[in-house]
Amino acid sequence: MIDDLNWAIGGEAGHGIDSTGKIFAQALSRAGRHVFTSKAFASLIRGGYTSYKIRTALVPVQSVVDRMDVLVALTKRTVEENLSQLHDTSLIIYDGERTMMKDFKPPRNMTGLNVPLQRLAEEAGGAIMRNIVALGATCAATNFPLSNLDGSLEKQFSRKGSELVENNKKAALLGHNYILENYNPSDFGYILECTDATYVLLNGDEAIGMGAIAAGCRLYAGYPITPATAVMNYMKGRIEQFGGHVIQAEDELSAINIALGAARTGARAMTATSGPGIDLMTETFGLASMTETPLVICNIMRAGPSTGMPTKQEQGDLNTMLYGGHSECERFILAPTTIAECFHKTVEAFNLAEKYNVPVYLTGDLSLAVTDQTYSPDEFDMESIQIERGLFLTETSDIEPWLNSQKQFKPHADTEDGVSPRTLPGTKGGIHMVTGLEHDELGRRTEHPPTREKQVQKRKRKLKTAIEQENFDYREFGSPDSDILVISWGSNEGAIIEAIDQLEQKVRFLSFPYVFPRPDVSEAIQNASMVFVIECNASGQFATLLEHDSLSRVTRILKYDGVRFSADEIAKELNSYLLPEEVILK
Repeated sequence: MIDDLNWAIGGEAGHGIDSTGKIFAQALSRAGRHVFTSKAFASLIRGGYTSYKIRTALVPVQSVVDRMDVLVALTKRTVEENLSQLHDTSLIIYDGERTMMKDFKPPRNMTGLNVPLQRLAEEAGGAIMRNIVALGATCAATNFPLSNLDGSLEKQFSRKGSELVENNKKAALLGHNYILENYNPSDFGYILECTDATYVLLNGDEAIGMGAIAAGCRLYAGYPITPATAVMNYMKGRIEQFGGHVIQAEDELSAINIALGAARTGARAMTATSGPGIDLMTETFGLASMTETPLVICNIMRAGPSTGMPTKQEQGDLNTMLYGGHSECERFILAPTTIAECFHKTVEAFNLAEKYNVPVYLTGDLSLAVTDQTYSPDEFDMESIQIERGLFLTETSDIEPWLNSQKQFKPHADTEDGVSPRTLPGTKGGIHMVTGLEHDELGRRTEHPPTREKQVQKRKRKLKTAIEQENFDYREFGSPDSDILVISWGSNEGAIIEAIDQLEQKVRFLSFPYVFPRPDVSEAIQNASMVFVIECNASGQFATLLEHDSLSRVTRILKYDGVRFSADEIAKELNSYLLPEEVILK
C-alpha cells in the first residue's frame, strides 16, 4: 500500500485545471489527510500547458517530490511533461475515445485507465465536467470515498445552484463507477485512508490576507499583478466585516500612495505587488521612510527582470528590497518560510512598522503564494494575536510630554532609542507638518547641517534599537552538532527539511525568515567544514550577504529556471558534494 501519494492533472490553460485540483485538494483535506500542492501555468489567459499537482499523506508533507503516482492526462503533453517522474506502478487516466494510450508512448510498464471522460460528462449534463469525471475515476482507483469529493463539490458549486451541484456529483459518480466496472482497483495498490482530523487548507496569499485582517489592517490598496492579486481577492469581502476597505487603484504608484495616506491618518494600511510593482513603488517607499510612516509592502516575487515570467518561481528581488530607494532608507525585510508563517509574519510586520515607524517589506514568492497546504486550525489562534502600536498617542494628556517650550508637537523628536511619537490627525495639541524634505523635530523643512545629521542618526538608531529589543533569529533543523551547514531563506525551507532527511550524512540547516535585520551566523559559517546556501536566483544574492557578514566563502546551490526546488533534487545536489559517486541515498 502506498500512502504518500502524488496526483496531478494537466491540460490547456482555461480548461479548469486549477479549479479541479483545488476541489480534490479540499476533498483530501476534509477527509483528514495532509496536502501539499504545486501549480504550473503559462503566462496566458487561455492556452499553454498548465498543471495542478497534489502530494497527500497521513503525516505532514511540505515539499514536492520527483515522483508521479496517478496522472490525469487530458493532453499528450501532460504525459510528456511528467515522463521523468512516472514509474512502473503509475496510473494514467485518459480518454480513449479522444486519444489512444499509444499516443502517449510511456517508457515503462505503467497502467493506463481508459475512461470516456467527455462522453460521461455529457451524460451528466455537459462536456465541461470531464475533469470531474476524472476525479471520480481517481477516487475509485485510489479507494478514496466518493462522499468526500461530493462535499467538496457542494462547497465549490453551491452558490451557482443545486442543479449544477447535482450534475457534478453525477459526473463524479459516473467516473467512479466506470473504474469499478472495468478495472480492479485492488490491483493498483493505492489506498487513500481517511481520518477524523480537521485541517485548514490555504495558500500563502490567503494566509497573508488573513494575517493582515487579524493584525488590524483596515485599508488595503493594490493593483492586480501576478502572483500577488490573490491577497486582494482574499481580503475583499472580509475586511469590510471589520470596518476596513479594499481599494483597487489604477496603478501601483496610486496603490502605495493611497496606503501611505491611510497610514498617516492612523490606520494600519498595506499594499501588495510583485517585482515590477516594487520598482514603481520605490519613490513612495522613500517617502514613508523619511516621514517615518509605518507601512507594510508585500512583495510576492516572480521571475524577472522586466515582465519576465509572471507565473514562474524566483527569489530575485532581494537586492532591490535591500538597496532600493535613493539615499539611505530605513526598512525591515521579513521573508516567511512557510504558508503558516505568512500569517504570523504579516502580523509581525504590522507591529514592527508601528513600533519603529518604519516601512516593512513582507516578501514571499510564487511558490508560497499559490501552494495550498494543510494545517491544524490551532496554528492560527486569533486569540493569541498581540497588536503593538508603539508610541501612538491618541489622548491630549499623552501628547504633553512631547511638546516644546512653545507647546508645539515634536513628531520627529530626537529620542535616545530613535523612536518618535505619532498622533492621529485632529488630536488636540498634536498638529504638525509632514514633508518628504529633510526636517527638524517639528517636521519643518531644514537644510541646517547639524539638524540633518541628528535626524539621520535618529532614524538609524531605530534599527539599532529594534535589533536589541526584537528576536530576529533563524529557525534550526537537522543535526545541531554537524559541521556541514545548509542555509536558506524564504520558501525553500520545506524542501530542504525533507531533503536532509534523505541524506546519509548529518546536516545542520538554518532557515532565515528575517533578511534585514538578519541574525549573525558568522561563527557558525566559519566553524563549518562545508557551507551551502540554497536559493532561487542566478547570482546567490543571499549567499553574497552571508559572505560579506562572515568574510568566508560559501557554496551556492541555485535554481532560476522558473520551477521551485523539490526535496529530491536538493538531496541529489547536496549528495554530489558530500558523498562519493558509489554512495547512494538511503
